[in-house]
Amino acid sequence: MNALKRNHVTISGKGHRPMLFAHGYGCDQNMWRYITPAFEENYKIILFDHIGFGNSDTSTYTSEHYTSLEAYAADVLEICQELQLQDVIFVGHSVSAMIGVLAAVKKPERFSKLVLISPSPCFINDGTYVGGFKREDIDNLLGALEGDYLGWSETMAPVIMGNPDRPELGQELSGSFCRSNEKIARDFARLTFLSDNRKQLPLVKINTLILQCSDDAIAPLCVGEYTHQQIQGSKLVVLEATGHCPNLSAPQETIAAMRSFV
Repeated sequence: MNALKRNHVTISGKGHRPMLFAHGYGCDQNMWRYITPAFEENYKIILFDHIGFGNSDTSTYTSEHYTSLEAYAADVLEICQELQLQDVIFVGHSVSAMIGVLAAVKKPERFSKLVLISPSPCFINDGTYVGGFKREDIDNLLGALEGDYLGWSETMAPVIMGNPDRPELGQELSGSFCRSNEKIARDFARLTFLSDNRKQLPLVKINTLILQCSDDAIAPLCVGEYTHQQIQGSKLVVLEATGHCPNLSAPQETIAAMRSFV
């Protein structure tokens, strides 16, 4: 199966320079609907769904293949290869920010810019590094997910989204979680929350923008600052937006920061 079918790739926009958008955990390409219209006049917009999410084709999925985030980075590179993309502006949210980092480290010639939205190279605190969670917190989170995925989704989605004054945002995220393939979503959660990609950050040699929300329960400000310090020459923009998903909660502020960079 080719990558375009596997990952339900869709293409729009009037421009030639490609912008490739990668969604976060439990989401799909629809989560970019408030962002992409701002760039369609001048760029080629490429959207896709990670396997197990959205309208992806899960028939080729095996746990033996998808044992690390590198496998998802390989999927991104396959999409680039099949579409013969060059000079790519990669926009990745949450775990896909790190998937983009891995892809750019492996094939830097494909990419011209990285936009990392709410990235976290490692969620678990380690010595002086603060990822935001103790290992036991992550174990408990994954245990709850394994035991009752739908219940976990309904509980965690509002926490991830933040913005309690706008409950419809948390409800949308919960609905997206619940539409995912449960088996793959469980596997992907372990990769998302247990991966440690800190060593990859200094290897990034591509112009990088880091967008960090001012109050994020999943990726605290210190994580954005750490990512910025480790990627030489990167730019850190702290948004007034709160929560983990500014592409949904604060699209205009997100667009403005991206426009000034790209």
